[in-house]
Amino acid sequence: MADDETPQEPDAEQSEHAVPTEQAAEIAGSAEDAPLEAAQEAAEQGGQETPEQPLAVPAGEGHAVPSADAQEIAGSAEDAALEAAQEAQDVVAEDAAASEEDEDEDEDAPPREKPAVPGAHLEVDIVPEGVDPLGREQEYVDPYAIETDDDAAAEQPAEDEQEILTEPISTAAIDLASGARYRATGKRKTAIARVTLRPGSGTYLVNGRTLEEHFPRATLQRNIRQPLETVGYQERMDVVARLHGGGISAQAGALRHGVSRALLEADPNLRGELKRRGFLTRDSRAKERKKAGLKKARKRPQFSKR
Repeated sequence: MADDETPQEPDAEQSEHAVPTEQAAEIAGSAEDAPLEAAQEAAEQGGQETPEQPLAVPAGEGHAVPSADAQEIAGSAEDAALEAAQEAQDVVAEDAAASEEDEDEDEDAPPREKPAVPGAHLEVDIVPEGVDPLGREQEYVDPYAIETDDDAAAEQPAEDEQEILTEPISTAAIDLASGARYRATGKRKTAIARVTLRPGSGTYLVNGRTLEEHFPRATLQRNIRQPLETVGYQERMDVVARLHGGGISAQAGALRHGVSRALLEADPNLRGELKRRGFLTRDSRAKERKKAGLKKARKRPQFSKR
């Protein structure tokens, strides 16, 4: 009968290999995770404390024996934690040694001195080219020396020459007959002056007006009177002129040029003296034409990068 049947005992082969329970599998997993957690804690603490060795789980009833693979994995994990701790300790020791060396260098370093220039204590002794170094033949004259009264006296001929140019010409010989008329044309820029010299009292008639009315600037009046004053006939000849074109300054230059050329007509021997003073030279300066793309002859519009 079924009740009388006794339970059969397991075979000998089945008793040798026991199937691990859930509790044993959980204990084995915690044993494998323990070395990894210890290694992580050692890395966070900077290697100051060594991880504790995992506790060995005794084999007995209700506990599974770990396999060879599990033991190998646990051993590698333990070695990794130890190696990480050792490396952390080495790094801390190296940093401490480096900081001590830097402090020693800062304390022992002497102040830096500026290197001496070779030959700085020697005096400069330069002999100009062509000069005897012993000074036996001639005396050296410094061209950059301060000018003295003797040097100023040596330059007197230049001042005498300037005085000669300002003095009136004494060799002028102009015929001042009652009917004498000397005509010439003067130019400056776009102004043209047709000038007539005649014997008189030294008056100027420009376009039917006096010199002071037509040229109110004293500088222009003085420039116009220069040719007659140089010749010495400023009070014995009258000037009648017709001007057109140009501005007030250009007309003054044209009138002076015309008076000078009229004096040359009166006495050709005055050419040398008038030429030396620059009265016969036509002033060729003129306003330069405007260029395309420019505001004036050379003035450019303001540059803008953007």
